[in-house]
Amino acid sequence: MTQDIQKSPKVPVSALVLIHTADLDVLIMERADKAGFWQSVTGSIEAGETPYDAAVREVKEETGLDALAFDFQDWQVNNTYEIYPHWRYRYADGVTENVEHQFGLLLPKARAVTLAPNEHVRYEWVNWREAAQRVFSWTNVDALQRLGAKHNLTL
Repeated sequence: MTQDIQKSPKVPVSALVLIHTADLDVLIMERADKAGFWQSVTGSIEAGETPYDAAVREVKEETGLDALAFDFQDWQVNNTYEIYPHWRYRYADGVTENVEHQFGLLLPKARAVTLAPNEHVRYEWVNWREAAQRVFSWTNVDALQRLGAKHNLTL
């Protein structure tokens, strides 16, 4: 007899990490569970974590990079968004919104990363404006707009 293993519901607080270069090339990754859905590093906090801790952990899990070995910044921005209906089963009953905290990770140059195969199937380094056209979430676009604004650029 097999026993069903129930995962605890996800906490509706997450981190988004925009990994980029000084030339404003941005790392985007295609989701394994949704073909054509491109995004930056994202992930929910786990028990006992802060959004900062989750951001560092998610960068390591999703790319193999050590965020703290580079210029890692808490942008002190968060967005509340409605969780897509097809992902709500991951959360407790009745949870429909998530609070996402934004972080930036500046690398000296674009580099190869090691994807978590259960999360992403491929990655690309693209100009920040192209990334804004390709990512699926408005919060990811918001982070890209903020990156541009830091350099006095607009979409």
